[in-house]
Amino acid sequence: MIEQEQIVDALRAVYDPEIPINIVDLGLIYGVEVTGDGDVTVRMTMTAPQCPMSGYLLQQAEQGVRTVAGVRNVRVDLVFDPPWEPSMIKEDALKSAGIVTDTPADPAGGDCSTET
Repeated sequence: MIEQEQIVDALRAVYDPEIPINIVDLGLIYGVEVTGDGDVTVRMTMTAPQCPMSGYLLQQAEQGVRTVAGVRNVRVDLVFDPPWEPSMIKEDALKSAGIVTDTPADPAGGDCSTET
């Protein structure tokens, strides 16, 4: 029997071509359902409804799911409710991509003013 986590792991191999973060950590996957017969339904969104890469990402998600042994049928539903927002990105993914760091602007923790 296929486990939901196997499908999620397969989807982690799919990266948004514009942002160096996989579609799971980017927060684009809203749900995964797996039946005992090997049918898989993925609910996912895009960072914007007019995303020019939506067709590509949907195809890549389907292909990624098909790499899991035992998968019979795959359906990827594109949804926009709730709307995606940047807060859905996992913090670790932002750090790995170099988008945010743990380092504060002033490592000494002091005042950055130039007054003497």
